[in-house]
Amino acid sequence: MGRFLNVLRSWLVIVSVIAVGNSVQSFKDHTFLSEKVYTGRPEFVNGLQARTFGIWILLSSVIRCACAIDIQNKTLYHITLGSFVLALGHFLSEAFIYKTAPLTIGVMAPLIVASVSIVGMLIGFQCVAEPEEVMRARQKKRN
Repeated sequence: MGRFLNVLRSWLVIVSVIAVGNSVQSFKDHTFLSEKVYTGRPEFVNGLQARTFGIWILLSSVIRCACAIDIQNKTLYHITLGSFVLALGHFLSEAFIYKTAPLTIGVMAPLIVASVSIVGMLIGFQCVAEPEEVMRARQKKRN
């Protein structure tokens, strides 16, 4: 299962690097969001909303990259998994509840990435080592 964690780490780095590009694009030109993501209601997209989106994506990228570096950190692992759940929830709600993001490639891509990442992280969760304190406590109980 160590091999699976290495694949997951690589996946997290790739997703993180792509997210940095999306973040830069959001800061550079807010029409990126209205033309690629929020095409259902492009009039809702303005510079402030695009920069906020860019910061959210950049923060997610930092969290995911940190998890790739320290994948054995259970707290960081949970936070990273949560970031994918939040992303999935955001894009699903924008697509189906608020109708601001129809299912175009600009919305399907993050939905697929978040879904695959959630499944991968749930599978990989059983590979993450337990903290040393828990392992020591179990060893003491056995003795």
